[in-house]
Amino acid sequence: MGKQYVIDEMGLAESWRLFRILGEFVEGVEELHDLGPAVSIFGSARLKPTDLYYQKTVEIAGMLAENGFAIITGGGGGIMEAANKGAAEKKGRSVGLNIKLPMEQEPNPYSNIKIEFNYFFVRKVMFVKYAMAYVVMPGGFGTLDEMFEAVTLIQTHRVKPFPVILFGSEYWTGLVEWIKARLLAEHMISLDDLDIIKITDDPMDVLRAVKKVAAWIE
Repeated sequence: MGKQYVIDEMGLAESWRLFRILGEFVEGVEELHDLGPAVSIFGSARLKPTDLYYQKTVEIAGMLAENGFAIITGGGGGIMEAANKGAAEKKGRSVGLNIKLPMEQEPNPYSNIKIEFNYFFVRKVMFVKYAMAYVVMPGGFGTLDEMFEAVTLIQTHRVKPFPVILFGSEYWTGLVEWIKARLLAEHMISLDDLDIIKITDDPMDVLRAVKKVAAWIE
């Protein structure tokens, strides 16, 4: 009897977890379904306002906002803060998809649409679903996870072939060279898959790529 009670209690807890997951999906869709053309910007939470990539992120987000694109970030500090700040300074729509973490992730004050998540996978769906391009600034494991999520969905034709732009050749070239030397050379990916990823150091390249996609969608 006691064992059955424990099993039933565990099953009930799992059922409630499913409802919480569904609730996060519903909230995200309701908040973002009329967002309009948007760009997701990924990058480290640890970079400071004095860092070059923080400053470049402010510039890129501001340029995109001036051209009518909303900005979507993880809502925290570092690159996320810089992107939301750049959009806010240009009076653009600035989305922060914050995740509850035991460290690092405090919501920044610059997003004007704020959604909080408990589940990484729900949050990643929102990053991909509502963006028409993905700008990847230097970052750590979380940034790589978000980047490769977008790349995999494009590679497998689960989403449209939107650009994945890696900003900072000094930071990203080694990774791309490794992909060529290992994944491509050992036939783990095809040559065409390399076209998914672009590297640049020029904010104007980012804007041009996004505007090209916008024109193609129209």
